[in-house]
Amino acid sequence: MIETATDFLASWYPWVKALHVMSVIAWMAGLFYLPRLFVYHVEGLQKRGVQRGSEMDLLFQHQERLLLKAIINPASFATWGFGLCLVFTPGIVSWSELWPWAKAVAVIGMTLFHHWLARRRKDFVAGSNTLTGRQYRLMNEVPTVLMAVIVISVIVKF
Repeated sequence: MIETATDFLASWYPWVKALHVMSVIAWMAGLFYLPRLFVYHVEGLQKRGVQRGSEMDLLFQHQERLLLKAIINPASFATWGFGLCLVFTPGIVSWSELWPWAKAVAVIGMTLFHHWLARRRKDFVAGSNTLTGRQYRLMNEVPTVLMAVIVISVIVKF
């Protein structure tokens, strides 16, 4: 018997859901930590009077690049991939309710924040960062707010 895609998704639902949650945890960990690295980068260089291209600057750039390329980017792709599998699993999402729309908007916001962080990393590499440690601290709250919207949407299903 040939299994349809929806039958496959339904039978693998618990595994896909588990992989989605693990991917989200990895993605969120990176999105929480990268802005904090930017704070240390900006303030560490300022406190020590260190210039762009110094050993400390290059170390921060290396850490930021690895976090983005080795953790945040793959985790976001996995989160999106497993999330879309969940969306297409029959009986999981009712688009007539508000919660999936709220979650979708927040996930798109999280993705835009991810891309904003990637752009800020390029600013550090180019030596054109203009944001302060305080501004990065404030931006560090963005994924927290979006995460709250996502979790409440999925758990409470308002």
